[in-house]
Amino acid sequence: MISAERVTEILKGLVDPNTGKDFVTARAARNIKVEGDRVALDIELGYPAASQIEPIRKQVTEALLAAGASRVDANVTMKIVAHAVQRGLKVLPNVKNIVAVSSGKGGVGKSTVAANLALALAAEGARVGMLDADIYGPSQPMMLGIDGKPESLDGKTMEPLENYGVQAMSIGFMVDVDQPMVWRGPMVTQALQQLLAQTNWKDVDYLIVDMPPGTGDIQLTLAQQVPVTGAVIVTTPQDIALIDAKKGLKMFEKVSVPILGIVENMAVHVCSKCGHAEHIFGEGGARRMAEQYGVEVLGSLPLDIRIREQTDAGRPTVIAEPDGEIARAYKAIARRVAVKIAEKAKDLSLKMPAIKVSHT
Repeated sequence: MISAERVTEILKGLVDPNTGKDFVTARAARNIKVEGDRVALDIELGYPAASQIEPIRKQVTEALLAAGASRVDANVTMKIVAHAVQRGLKVLPNVKNIVAVSSGKGGVGKSTVAANLALALAAEGARVGMLDADIYGPSQPMMLGIDGKPESLDGKTMEPLENYGVQAMSIGFMVDVDQPMVWRGPMVTQALQQLLAQTNWKDVDYLIVDMPPGTGDIQLTLAQQVPVTGAVIVTTPQDIALIDAKKGLKMFEKVSVPILGIVENMAVHVCSKCGHAEHIFGEGGARRMAEQYGVEVLGSLPLDIRIREQTDAGRPTVIAEPDGEIARAYKAIARRVAVKIAEKAKDLSLKMPAIKVSHT
């Protein structure tokens, strides 16, 4: 015979490997029912984890069977909700969470990381959108392998284009690939606001915003006016890249956007001929930066020719080699980003009752 109290006690001793918290403390264990020695319960994860559902179900089932249950029905599900944004801004309709992927400077692989992050979240079961906010150098159309122009069904909004299960919008869909965008800052900001607000996003759990590089007026305006759930900073270990990455981090702090963490790109190069590993851009830079600012290193990615070749071909690594080591690294980073968001305060603006004052 096993009691509900005993089931709860066992679940307190089981740690979700993705959150580092037990299922009771994380409030993931729900609807526990015990009939004789049969146990039924739900485990509700607040992050996309399609690849983790079966391991977690097995973890819970085996622990309860070992404790004396004759049968365990553990139903593991995912529920992604909207979380709080900057004060004074409202969550967009049909977009639960916006994640800004930023770098202080160009050339660190930010757009490649953003594309694979979006695809990894989609692979884990989330509904994902990609907003290419780099007006001057849009790269997501090529990276996501998307051609064509967006349609408008109502004359007011645009339908996002889609590939690999990711909805996408970019100025690159509307101009020739070799046409320069000779626009001043206010025009760029207005264009980005239109791309964001006038796109008919379809029930998106996470909208990844591939931010333009730098920390100037355009980036600051975007960070102030777009309701961002959190920001991911991409850098290489190189000192010159870290200097600019720190500026990007401080920019988001100034506008009260939480920093979800740092992704260290091009951390190590492994020779495809001999297997020799070499830290071309230095070593440990992201870790030192994370310690300095009290944030987390979400993961490190290698400098690998396959990443460049696959992205240039419109089939990023998560799609081209979904079971490969590099894709697993991207998926681990994506899960960590989603877990960090799930730990933040939920957005309650839509649940707040309207207050009406009537004169009697």
